[in-house]
Amino acid sequence: MKHYYLIFCAVLSALFPGCVKTNTRTTANQPVISYTFYPIVEIPALPVSNQHASGTCWAFSTTSFLESEILRIKGDSVDLSEMYFVRNAYIWKTRNFVMRQGTARFSEGGCNHDPLITLTEFGLMPQTAYTGHVNGDTIYDHRELLEKMEPKVKAYANPANKLGPGWKGEVPVVLDEFIGKPPGTFSYAGNQYTPAGFLAYTQLRDNDYINITSFTHTPPDRPFILNIPANWANEIYYNLSLEEYVANIDHALEAGYSLTIDIDVSESGFSFGRGIAVISSGDTITPELRQSEFENFNTTDDHNMHLVGKAKDQCGDIYYKCKNSWGPASGKGGFFYLSVPYVKMKSISVMLHKDALTEATKQKLRL
Repeated sequence: MKHYYLIFCAVLSALFPGCVKTNTRTTANQPVISYTFYPIVEIPALPVSNQHASGTCWAFSTTSFLESEILRIKGDSVDLSEMYFVRNAYIWKTRNFVMRQGTARFSEGGCNHDPLITLTEFGLMPQTAYTGHVNGDTIYDHRELLEKMEPKVKAYANPANKLGPGWKGEVPVVLDEFIGKPPGTFSYAGNQYTPAGFLAYTQLRDNDYINITSFTHTPPDRPFILNIPANWANEIYYNLSLEEYVANIDHALEAGYSLTIDIDVSESGFSFGRGIAVISSGDTITPELRQSEFENFNTTDDHNMHLVGKAKDQCGDIYYKCKNSWGPASGKGGFFYLSVPYVKMKSISVMLHKDALTEATKQKLRL
């Protein structure tokens, strides 16, 4: 059968030069398809970083997103500290878990809005002021951190232990041990800042950003609390039709705004090595099919990335370009290309600036 495929490719190549996805090698009898991508939209972003052995994709993707927002708003390139967001989220998660007496979620995972909800209380830091590395470490590995924190937090969440609010002293000490103690003031570009002062310098505002999604288990065009495990903070999402959801993603990118994306990466069509995510588009991706995959737990909130552009392949198919946090050796130089059907079916949500929405959506949602 292979020679028939090669003849087919040769015929197509002669008729439509450059639009055939060719087999470059075969592994375990599965063809590996070669893609060539041509940019349509590119949003400026800082270099790809690496979360290593830490479940902090939500922090890395949102940090990258906020860095691009500072570039858009101020024209300044500011390398923000991911681990400062992680530290602050642990404080918030602990408070939430204890006050809910252990009935909430306490884990490494989170959502893209998590860094934003801590901004007002904790401010912001550049990477130079807070790396999250201690004792000469150069990679992030938070397994031991979680192992030490979890039993402490659970003990304080149990009313029978009558431990009171002592976690407010203990939890920061554990964080200091594993990811470092943040400074009260620091120098940046020749000036002294507090975290609150640095937040003011960046001109970022937490209430400028919203989550949008598309599901049918709740009415459209309304805010609701998206019921996924990672949404431990019970933050609000706006529910749109699938068509409007994708239209707003496209509108944002074409208007020069990047987005974060929460998406399922456990599918066979998501290739870690090649940086491609595709799904069979033989059937139209309908709202009903998308909902069915979500409710059957075939679509799960596995991973968060920074959506920084659009591209087309050699056959003219459109993809969303995402900056990932697995280092530049992963995917295509650290970037992944998600087909439109894949995003329609397997994305959970996106976060974006309110001004990046279409006018019709802003008016409908009264934003």
